[in-house]
Amino acid sequence: MNPSSPPPVKWLNKVPEITLVFWIIKMMSTTVGETAADYLNINLKLGLAGTSIIMGCLLAGSLLFQMRAKRYVPAFYWLCVVCVSVFGTLVTDNLSDNLGVPLAVSTAVFGTALVIVFAIWYAKERTLSIQRIDTRGREYFYWTAILLTFALGTAAGDWVAEGLGTGYVNAALLFGAMIVAVALARYVLKANATLCFWLAYILTRPFGAACGDLLAQPATSGGLGLGTTMTSIVFLSTIVCLIACLSINRQPVGEDRV
Repeated sequence: MNPSSPPPVKWLNKVPEITLVFWIIKMMSTTVGETAADYLNINLKLGLAGTSIIMGCLLAGSLLFQMRAKRYVPAFYWLCVVCVSVFGTLVTDNLSDNLGVPLAVSTAVFGTALVIVFAIWYAKERTLSIQRIDTRGREYFYWTAILLTFALGTAAGDWVAEGLGTGYVNAALLFGAMIVAVALARYVLKANATLCFWLAYILTRPFGAACGDLLAQPATSGGLGLGTTMTSIVFLSTIVCLIACLSINRQPVGEDRV
């Protein structure tokens, strides 16, 4: 190596530690993804196409800030997650509402695409651990997988709650029970941490979406009637407060390596 050449850039891990706060913000962001997409599409009358363009631009901008950072910055990271949540919801909604793709088909397609991304990621990097998102290539794989988990979760959640007619309450209970099963597998049976993380990450999307619909939809549709505006404001405000706390106190608590 030329002694005059600059040393290679070393990144710190670009994603947060997996703590209880991580999962709280993640589930709230999934709820916001569901309610905010409905608010922009229906309440503001932007339509699916207009909402998708706006959120696509916001997602691209937030990812630009995230990619340019050399370490984990809570505000950048969680802004990306919220934007991905909304955009992932819109991807599924466009396929279902505008193109007439059945939710069962969307679920199968997104599930297959996610498996392919994981397979290529592992073949190239030999790990799927989110504790090692410390190169540009791994970050590309990571955010591609995250987007697919949100699209898959939206399709699966809507398919179970609406397509199969189980309703929002039963859908929330079903996916909540599946999350509990993954947690038991990890902490009681000592199952692989990385596998359990990605399973839980996928399942929190339909769980959060079902909870969001339960809170926002009118009683005639099986919801509690809080509306998309109120639900989005409450959850976004809570997310902002939690992110502010994370930015002030950067010490990880309850670390679980995956």
